[in-house]
Amino acid sequence: VQLQASGGGLVQAGGSLRLSCAVSGRTSDDLGMGWFRQAPGKEREVVATVEYRGDVTYYRDSVKGRFTISRDNAKNMVFLQMNSLTSEDTAVYYCAARSGYTSRQAVDYHFWGRGTLVTVSS
Repeated sequence: VQLQASGGGLVQAGGSLRLSCAVSGRTSDDLGMGWFRQAPGKEREVVATVEYRGDVTYYRDSVKGRFTISRDNAKNMVFLQMNSLTSEDTAVYYCAARSGYTSRQAVDYHFWGRGTLVTVSS
């Protein structure tokens, strides 16, 4: 499985970005998917996850109400819509996949994309 994340960039506080993750190598419809992020000097943390049917999602508290994770299994894509961005959201964002149900722990994911940098200026 190969994952390619895109959509990062520089945005002002209060702005929005939409991250995309293209899944290749196999169909994504049996993969639990997650977005993680890692800020400089900090550990990688889960941002949001979505189960393979797309019907169950999880968000870390700090992004609830601002971020939305979704997936299109027909197109093997996963998305993260990020609104009302703050400087605290500045990080490299990674798309991750694992067989079966999602996890909130990075170590449980088998497949990782290279990451896309999100920089929020205040």
